[in-house]
Amino acid sequence: MLEQHLIRLLVKIGVVASLASILVRSNAFKRMLMREQRTLNQRLLLALSFSSIFGAGVAVRVVTGSYQAVDLGLEGSLLAGLLGGYVTGLLSGVLISLPATFNHEYLALPLLAGIGVLGGLLRDLAPDTEEIWRFSPFFDRSIYRLFQRGHDHMRTAFQMFFLLAIILSEFLRQTLPHFFKESIFHLHPEWPSPHPLAIVVVYAATLFAVTLPLKIWNNTRNEIKLEEQQRLLMQARLEALASQINPHFLFNTLNSVSSLIRTDPDQARGVVYKLSSILRRLLRKHENFSPLREELNFIDDYLAIEMVRFGDKLRFEKDVTADTLDKLVPSMLLQPLVENCIRHGLGGKLDGGMIRVRSQMNCHRLSISVEDDGVGMSDSKLATLLDQGIGVSNVNERLKVLFGNDYRMYVDSKPGEGTRIEIEIPELHA
Repeated sequence: MLEQHLIRLLVKIGVVASLASILVRSNAFKRMLMREQRTLNQRLLLALSFSSIFGAGVAVRVVTGSYQAVDLGLEGSLLAGLLGGYVTGLLSGVLISLPATFNHEYLALPLLAGIGVLGGLLRDLAPDTEEIWRFSPFFDRSIYRLFQRGHDHMRTAFQMFFLLAIILSEFLRQTLPHFFKESIFHLHPEWPSPHPLAIVVVYAATLFAVTLPLKIWNNTRNEIKLEEQQRLLMQARLEALASQINPHFLFNTLNSVSSLIRTDPDQARGVVYKLSSILRRLLRKHENFSPLREELNFIDDYLAIEMVRFGDKLRFEKDVTADTLDKLVPSMLLQPLVENCIRHGLGGKLDGGMIRVRSQMNCHRLSISVEDDGVGMSDSKLATLLDQGIGVSNVNERLKVLFGNDYRMYVDSKPGEGTRIEIEIPELHA
């Protein structure tokens, strides 16, 4: 008898963990978990979610008459009030109790509705809604903290009140049938004069049946919060890196404009027009990716400005396959590399030189190379190129943020022959 009683209680805990896991698989329910303030419609939707899951357990127990451990009406009503407040708790309690009410268990409706309202009261009494998620069934720590100096006694008092509310709820469910026979279902030892410990484990099972869903759902909440923090961190890093690119580019461009204003005003106006179109694009862009076609158009405008400064000394070639033009690449990917070729590769070369941009697809990966026939770099400078400077190291850092280890950036340079920068990234479609 005792073994059957304990097995039933263990099955009850297993069932509540399964039901909590089923609920948390719903994206709509996960969004509900992340909200602390909800509209009336959202509270009603949350109540329907709880009612459909926990009410189904009550219905299974009523129809079969044997699967008693699946009846978690009290626990579901209390959890609904804890998460959604009075309206959610009250409505959930009413709906969950309907199968039992049809089975002539007439006290089920007022008891579960009251338990749902009690959950809403606990939510209002919490010093912080996060305290609900921090609840632990191990009350010995709460008692210790209650007498500890410097601890927040409001939080500890709430945890103790939370514990007492669960015990009171189970006490009512155990006591009412003594006065009103078959008025409400409850799990209890089925033999005369049971040992007090057999009754204690009933209360312990209810306590864990309320705590387990909170822990399961809180774990999901923490995972969502962590993902959101990682996303915001990545966005902040990308914005910081982009802010390093744009001022550097504008500084060089405005230097060219200032030189042209005195020598050739008409050409200066043309450069300003090109610059305005570039700035308009920069201000309009907020995405981390853009088609390669747009990046190449941006390079055309940029080089149109630089060619005013270099004249015929600067030449530009594109060897781009048609199937790569609509592939997505990180925004502002090419401009820092081309600028690096001009400043460090061709800037110190009296007769100028050539810049080539190539792209091709290779096994669902996009390969882009930017090369010049400038002065090149020494091995010592090449070894630290990805860690120093603004242009190349910035691009490498952005690729690392966006793709992790799923990219390749290779720099090859020989003094007097030029530099080639090759990037390989996964294929991305618009």
